[in-house]
Amino acid sequence: MATRLPAPTRDEITQAGLKIMAENPFFAVGEAEIRGATYRVFANAPNNTDGLLFMCDMHGDKTAVVSGDVRWSFADLARESRAIAAGLTKMGVRKGDFVATATRNTPEWMATYLGVTQIGAVIVPLNGWWTAHEMEFALKDCGAKILLVDSEQSPKFLPLKDKFGLTLISGHGEFDGQDHTWASIRDAGAGETPPTEVVDDDDLMSIMYTSGSTGDPKGVMLTHRGAWSVLLSFGFVMSAAKETAKGAAMAEAAGDLAILVSVPLFHVTGSHPVFMLSLILGRKMVLMRSWKPEDAVRLIKQEKITNFVGVPTMSHELMLAAESMGESLDTLTDLSAGGAKRPAAHVKRLADSFKRAYSSTGYGLSETSALGTYNGLADYQDHPGSCGRAVPPVTDVRIVGPDGQDMPANEAGEVWIKTPGIFAGYLNLPEETAKALTPDGWFKTGDVGTMTEDGMVTIVDRLKDMIVRGGENVACLEVEAALVKHPRILEAAVFAVPDERLGEAVGAAIYTKPGIDITLDEVNDFLEGDLAAFKRPEHLWHFNEPLPRGGTEKIDKPGLRKKLLSGSP
Repeated sequence: MATRLPAPTRDEITQAGLKIMAENPFFAVGEAEIRGATYRVFANAPNNTDGLLFMCDMHGDKTAVVSGDVRWSFADLARESRAIAAGLTKMGVRKGDFVATATRNTPEWMATYLGVTQIGAVIVPLNGWWTAHEMEFALKDCGAKILLVDSEQSPKFLPLKDKFGLTLISGHGEFDGQDHTWASIRDAGAGETPPTEVVDDDDLMSIMYTSGSTGDPKGVMLTHRGAWSVLLSFGFVMSAAKETAKGAAMAEAAGDLAILVSVPLFHVTGSHPVFMLSLILGRKMVLMRSWKPEDAVRLIKQEKITNFVGVPTMSHELMLAAESMGESLDTLTDLSAGGAKRPAAHVKRLADSFKRAYSSTGYGLSETSALGTYNGLADYQDHPGSCGRAVPPVTDVRIVGPDGQDMPANEAGEVWIKTPGIFAGYLNLPEETAKALTPDGWFKTGDVGTMTEDGMVTIVDRLKDMIVRGGENVACLEVEAALVKHPRILEAAVFAVPDERLGEAVGAAIYTKPGIDITLDEVNDFLEGDLAAFKRPEHLWHFNEPLPRGGTEKIDKPGLRKKLLSGSP
C-alpha cells in the first residue's frame, strides 16, 4: 500500500514562494485602484478567459473532461468553446450581454462558460436546485435573454419564454419549445474565429446568485480580474510547494492530476478553483451526475483521481464507502472540504483511512471569488479546526470588532477579507453593496472568527447565528462539531428554538444512516464531556437522509429551522 510522503512545511513553502515572486514575472505583485480602493494585484495577469483557452491549447491531447461515455481533450474543449463563442456572436450576443445557464455539470456547460466570457459577455449560472419562482426572479433581475437549459429543467422556463422574450437553447436533452440546440450553435460557429473584444480587467465576467435562503437571491457580480486572482493565487501556492524538495517528490509521485467534480459548477468553488484552475494545471475533470459514494469510489479507482473536493459529508461518506468496498484509493493525494467546515473529528479518520492523501480545507465566499484562507498539508493535521491563513500573495484577512478596530489575537470578531477577487457589488442592490464593502475595499463577511498571532483563522459562527440562551452565548458551530464526533451522526445543524423561560434554547437536526436511531438523552450523554450543560440540545430532530442544502452547498439552516419549528412535513 502507498504511504503518505512528507509534506513541505509552511516556512519551506514561504521561502520558495519568495523565490518564485522574484524570478517569475507571471506572479509579480503590484498595486491597482479598483472601484476607488487600492489593492495588491497580480501585475501581469491576463484580462480575460482567452488566456484559459491558450492553456487548453498547450495541454492539447491530454484528457480534459470525462462525463459518462464522453471524453474531451483540452484541444476539444478549446475548439468547442471558440465555436460556441462564434455561434453566439452570430446570434447577436455582444460584450456586456447576459447569457444564463440552467444545466447540470456537463462538457457543454464548460464550453459555454468559456465561449460566453471570451467574447466579453457575462455568464449567469443559475442554481439547478432552485424553484421556478427563484429562477423567474433571477432572470428578471439580470435581464438575460438567452438561456442554456437541460430538458429536465425546461418546465420551469417554458412559461417564462414569452414573458421575458427568452431564447431557449437545449443543453442535455431536447424539449418542445426550444429555439436552438447547443450543437446547432456550435456548428454555426465551427471553424470560425470569434471576434476579439477589448475586455478590461474589471469588466464583469459572471453573476453568481446566492442561495436565497433568507430572501430573494442576490446576484454577486464577479470580474475577470477576480477570476485570475483566484487562479494565480492557488497556482502560486501550488508552485511554491512544488518548488521545495518535498513538494517536488509529492508531485512526481502523484503523476497526472485528475479531480472528481462532485460539486456544482454554478457555485464559485466549482467554477473557479475546480473548473478554471484545472485548465491551467492540465488536470483531468471527471464529472458526476449525482453524488453516490460507491460510484465515487469506482470512478476514483478507474480514472486514477488525485484530487477530491466536496462538502465535508462527502469525504466522510467516501471514506465509509471505500472501507466497505475494501478499496484503499491510493491515487488520492488531496481531500479538500469546501462549502462548509469539516468536523475536526473527521480529519484524523481520513488520514488513517487514505494513507497517501492529505486533507485540506479553506474559507472563501462568492463575494470574494472563493478567495480567503487555506489550510492544508501538515498544518491541517495540526490545526484541524482552523480554516487556515490568508491565501498569498494578494489576499488579506482581518478580525474586526464592533468599533471597526482589529481584535486582539484569539478574540472573536467579524471576518473581513480584502482581495482583488472582491465582487463588484450586488446586482441592482446598491444599498446592500454599501453595507457589505468598506470605502477602502474590505468585504464584511458576516462570519465570526478568531485569528492566532501567526494568522490561523477559525470560524466561530455567523453574526446572526448565535444562540443566546438565558444570557449565555452558544456558538452553533461548536455544538455541531461536537455532535458529529458521535460515530452514528453524519451531519448536524444547530439553531435557536424560541423558549418562554430562557428566550432561546438549543435545537439540533441530525442525519444518521437509515435504520440507525439515536435519542436526545443518548446525544446529551455523549456530549457531556465536551459541552457545558447550557450548550447541549434541548430539542432534537432526526433525519435518515442528508439535511437540505442551498445552492452554495451549505446546509439550508434558515429554511430547515423554519420548516421544523412550523411543524411542516
